[in-house]
Amino acid sequence: MARRKIVAGNWKMNMTPSEAVKLVEELKPLVASETVDVVFCVPAIDIVPVVEAVKGTNIAVGAENMYFEDKGAFTGEISADMLLDAGVKYVILGHSERRDYFKEDDVLLNKKVKKAFEKGLTPILCCGESLEQREMGVTMDWIRLQIKSDLVDVTAEQVASMVIAYEPIWAIGTGKTATTEQAQEVCKGIRELIAEMYDEATAEAVRIQYGGSVNAATAADLFSQPDIDGGLVGGAALKPDFGKIVNY
Repeated sequence: MARRKIVAGNWKMNMTPSEAVKLVEELKPLVASETVDVVFCVPAIDIVPVVEAVKGTNIAVGAENMYFEDKGAFTGEISADMLLDAGVKYVILGHSERRDYFKEDDVLLNKKVKKAFEKGLTPILCCGESLEQREMGVTMDWIRLQIKSDLVDVTAEQVASMVIAYEPIWAIGTGKTATTEQAQEVCKGIRELIAEMYDEATAEAVRIQYGGSVNAATAADLFSQPDIDGGLVGGAALKPDFGKIVNY
């Protein structure tokens, strides 16, 4: 069975609640699709108004992060139960900005991934290499380490239902995009790793996105590759062009 494409917008730290609702209203008719899963991953403060604004549409709402504890003295954090109660379906975990700026390591991310599954949220687990790592020729070594560490004690059934996003760090927000061949090569390597860790059926089921300066001009070529099942889109998710990416 062919994997269903999934295109998720990562809004990052953009859009006040009122701006978010305005953007959703603008994008709703543009991202309508019966064949592609569409997700808006929005800042925590925008979740409630955006969930309300997308009711009755094909758009699911995702969070950009969450903590691994259910409740407690964790000032500034947000729990899986809070996200679920607000209507969230997906959560981005391990984005390079979280790993880099906020020093999130794979031990922490493994706890977050397991908590997301425990609660019924679908993780969009990010992985990717720096320009230095790519130039050293250790891209797949690094990504294999990230994924193996982040999926400790995660079952095949869980992995089959999740999303993995390959985002070369050197292509995020830089205007640079990995070539179609580079993106397909790594996404294929990730699928082979899942087959090695679990089995062929799990590897065939898991959806793998490419992210990193995806735009309307590059989406069709990237998404037509056999191991790329859609995209995790940054800046272009805040523009009408997002509709072109969804309906490439």
